[in-house]
Amino acid sequence: MKASGNPPGGIAPRGLPTALDTELVDWDRWVHLPPRDPETYTDWRDIGAWCRQEAVCLWEESGLEPGRHGVGFTAMTLERCAEAFCPEGSANDLFLRLVHPAGTPLPVLGLTRPSSGPRDETVRALTLADDPEAVEPPVVTPFLSPHLGEGLSTFRYIPQPDHPTRLFACLRYAWQLHEPPVSVVLWTVTEDTAQLLDAAEDVEELARAVRVHAP
Repeated sequence: MKASGNPPGGIAPRGLPTALDTELVDWDRWVHLPPRDPETYTDWRDIGAWCRQEAVCLWEESGLEPGRHGVGFTAMTLERCAEAFCPEGSANDLFLRLVHPAGTPLPVLGLTRPSSGPRDETVRALTLADDPEAVEPPVVTPFLSPHLGEGLSTFRYIPQPDHPTRLFACLRYAWQLHEPPVSVVLWTVTEDTAQLLDAAEDVEELARAVRVHAP
């Protein structure tokens, strides 16, 4: 699995004094990996063990029988996602939408970063609302979060770098806060458009649930 579609400016530096607050997220369909800082999250010192423990929980909560290889397969899937989308030292949160323990997760990444400047310009940049690589003008929609205020969402298609005739479907949300002075962005990129469309409602609910925690 290959991560793509990072926000402009790359990954925020470690030690950023704000973080996503996920207390209100509905965890029925999401697996969450906070930023992988082993000094803060001791579970990350052995990501393989964490993924296996999470896989056991997912199968138990599903009420399904995993068989001989189900737990191992799910653990391997989670570990591959962790290494691809939030390697050790990265500052982004990773949310995996997993409807079935043996299914293919849809990764949604979240990031906070210091922010200043005009709000409209900032959120348009973070959502790539004017992306010149989009095969057609992105669908840009105002998005109101009960916790983050007025933001923007965009949906667009872009060519895959290695296969220009194939497309990635891209969905982004972004907000700019004045107190604390940070921007928040959620984004996902997939070649499986049907999977993204099926997940759209859950992703929107995730976007409405996240908050910012400022110690």
